Amino acid sequence: MRSKLARDAGLLAVLALTAHASAAEPQARGASPSPRLAPLPEAQWSAETRALLEATLPRVSALEGETATRARPLPILGVIAHHPTLLGPFLELATALAQRGVLSRRESELIALRTAWRAQSHFEWGHHVLYARAAGIRDGEIARVAEPAGTGLSAREQLLLRAADQLHATQRIDDPTWAALRTELSDAQLVELPFLVGQYTMLSMVAESLAVPVEPELPPLPPSR
Repeated sequence: MRSKLARDAGLLAVLALTAHASAAEPQARGASPSPRLAPLPEAQWSAETRALLEATLPRVSALEGETATRARPLPILGVIAHHPTLLGPFLELATALAQRGVLSRRESELIALRTAWRAQSHFEWGHHVLYARAAGIRDGEIARVAEPAGTGLSAREQLLLRAADQLHATQRIDDPTWAALRTELSDAQLVELPFLVGQYTMLSMVAESLAVPVEPELPPLPPSR
């Protein structure tokens, strides 16, 4: 009983210290901290893990553009590989959304960028800038995604960004925004929209919480506003 009380007291003390530190000194972002959980070393890949990760190379290269030839899996996939029964189903969902979605590639990437920016995920933002460029989105348009109003994008695209903002803030699209979306999107697109925001919010949580390595050549994340 005493040992349990001591453990509980110790845990409460740690929680109090971390809460105080978080309030007093918010963690600096973008400093490429050491990974909390490094990608699974290749020597530890099972045959199934190897097959799953190597199959992502051409798919990710296609997202990055015609001239891209990726030699290693994305770092975040190496981290997810620590959970072998999660990796395969996750990759199926990720592929369905990124490469077989019913929203256009342009719209999907704008939603991904907005979600990564709202979540302040360096990893997700940097990679989706590459995917957005490959999808034909100009750098000036990418910069507008990191502006609250999304000025300069089309009315439909601004509507999608507004929906992403609401999903990020309250996990719900409000009635006026839903009514506007209903006139623009098919039923399948209406289903896909919250899945996209949820997917990239989840990946942002994984990337930021586990300090997934951010490749130094990736475009930097604009600050929140």
